[in-house]
Amino acid sequence: MSPVRRPLVRVLPLLLSVLLAGCGAPAPRDAAERDIREAVADWARTPPERLAGIPLEGWAYEVSEVRRDGGQATVRADLRYRLGGYDAAAAGSAREVRVARENGRWTVTGDRAAPGALPQLWDQGPVAVVRGTHSLVLGVGQEAGTLSAIAAEADRAVPAASAAWPGPWPGRTVVLVPGSVDGMAELLGRPAAEYRGMGAITTGRVGAGAAPADRVVVNPQGWAELSSMGRGVVLTHEVTHVATRTATTATTPLWLSEGFADRAAYRGSPATPEQAAPALARAVRRGEVPGGLPRAEDFAFGGDPEALARAYEGAWLACRLIADRWGEAALVDLYGRAGREPWPVAVRGALGVDPEALTKDWQEALRAEFR
Repeated sequence: MSPVRRPLVRVLPLLLSVLLAGCGAPAPRDAAERDIREAVADWARTPPERLAGIPLEGWAYEVSEVRRDGGQATVRADLRYRLGGYDAAAAGSAREVRVARENGRWTVTGDRAAPGALPQLWDQGPVAVVRGTHSLVLGVGQEAGTLSAIAAEADRAVPAASAAWPGPWPGRTVVLVPGSVDGMAELLGRPAAEYRGMGAITTGRVGAGAAPADRVVVNPQGWAELSSMGRGVVLTHEVTHVATRTATTATTPLWLSEGFADRAAYRGSPATPEQAAPALARAVRRGEVPGGLPRAEDFAFGGDPEALARAYEGAWLACRLIADRWGEAALVDLYGRAGREPWPVAVRGALGVDPEALTKDWQEALRAEFR
């Protein structure tokens, strides 16, 4: 062996052992950290007593980080759970668990949403549970009669959504009712001003996949201001979003998603376009026929309420036109295609016309309706 190669042969095994030790070996944990992890594991084996009425399954905390400061420790963990009979897969929540050393033992002293994570409903107070035929209603700071009435409305909304959307979905819904609009905003991670005057909203995101834990969140103040018919329309609209979630993607036009949900909500209703679309009726009569179907930005909250109303009303009337002219099955087909095909391809495939012709037909229908 040459003198040049000999040192290389001797160094390689040592270098390899160092690399393997640095990359593959887990960081050692001291006895205190092991005890803290065990304390959290023991505490997290069963849900807290205050959640006894909620059908929780698969409840587990997975510790990801332990930060110790003397006799105190903060543990970062991921909570996983399912609502039995309602969730297709586990819901998740990042948590911060506080642990203290007391009488020689580590004990869990508190649990809350981790910084930057959304809280759970039970973080806002004791949760009351009402089970409907097709619904599970969880509320904080609400009277039992209010939650029962919402469950009854949800039980009517689920079959209405199923009638409009024959595609596969679980046929049941979970409704969260926080104590205030501020509580609603906290659950959704948005400013409360965005939800004032709103009756309800869903937690699922367009294009985010199967949304196994899609919830309807009710704004108690907005809900109280609605008429009986208005409550039915709002809840059916939101439940329809839950039903169509797996077929809704980033390519689905927002007007189609919102209009389809309103179509489901108004089916069988005695409300006329004049009654259900007053803002758009006023605009058309002023000669302000929309230049095109509503854009995604037209549905943004916080702007002109009249413009927002016109967007929703125009979307509903577009879906109503499609159902009346081409049939309910064609509207469902268009919705499904829009989530997986380019929009021009989806329109031609479902309706046999191009998008420009559909827009023109909608504009003419508005003029005829509100002349």
